[in-house]
Amino acid sequence: MPATVHASPLVLVRGATKIHAKDKAPVVALASVDLEVQPGEFVALVGPSGCGKSTLLNLLSGVDRADEGEVRVAGLELRDAGDAQLVDLRRRVVGIVFQSFHLVPHLTVAENVALPLALAGRSDPARVRALLEAVGLGQRASHYPGELSGGEQQRTAVARAVVHKPAIVLADEPTGNLDSAAGAAVLQLLDQLRRESGSALLLVTHDAALAARADRVVRLKDGRVAQPSSGEATAT
Repeated sequence: MPATVHASPLVLVRGATKIHAKDKAPVVALASVDLEVQPGEFVALVGPSGCGKSTLLNLLSGVDRADEGEVRVAGLELRDAGDAQLVDLRRRVVGIVFQSFHLVPHLTVAENVALPLALAGRSDPARVRALLEAVGLGQRASHYPGELSGGEQQRTAVARAVVHKPAIVLADEPTGNLDSAAGAAVLQLLDQLRRESGSALLLVTHDAALAARADRVVRLKDGRVAQPSSGEATAT
């Protein structure tokens, strides 16, 4: 059963709990988290290290599953979804930018960016070229990840995440390894995607200036949604 993009909300999380085992002792990474993200919305997810931000992104991408609660993306309940459904969701609906890049070392920059299209049986060399130019890597298309700086690898990962025009982009510190100019270019690209296709953006960041550009800020603390400060909103 393929994943299908539904109207509103694009993301629906209710009572999501995730518990990890550490040294045989349970560690609560998320505790009864609620979240909604609407199509086209830019939500910044903030909070101290270890508060559950990356865990939440992993649940929304289907990389991990909640132990309790409801996690829906584009109408698909991820806790009960089969592996084939989760693969289809990531190929068509979700774009992911991880902190560790996950570039394929034996593929060129252009091939890495085109990978989501290739996995879906599609080809769009013009879009790949346009994205590489947009993130300042037009001259690096034939290079390999090992020949790139950390910032260049990050920009490659961002281009790969949006090449298939996903309904939502999950980005874990996408500008963390970039200088201010490169970071601004990446944000401009993500904003352009939202304008063109109505995509949503859920962005994990420690950058207060970046979070301030979001439509809404959701703050996590100790695995829970914290009460908003002035100008912020809760996840519900």
